[in-house]
Amino acid sequence: MINKQITIRVTPQAANIYESASEQERRKLDALLSLRLSEAAEPNRSINEIMKEASDEAKSSGLTEDILKEILDER
Repeated sequence: MINKQITIRVTPQAANIYESASEQERRKLDALLSLRLSEAAEPNRSINEIMKEASDEAKSSGLTEDILKEILDER
């Protein structure tokens, strides 16, 4: 499979995680992001459903609304 490189905006924390990851971990992160983006193109799922699922996963991983607001305010 041929990959195409893109540029996306992420939080500084996300950038640090990616930049400090090993090459193998980066490939896994690339694949995970590619899958998530591909899900957005599925005709039977809305972007809102995908965003809700990602939000629920983030909350279960400890991302609170206060932390999210702080991240968004930095932009």
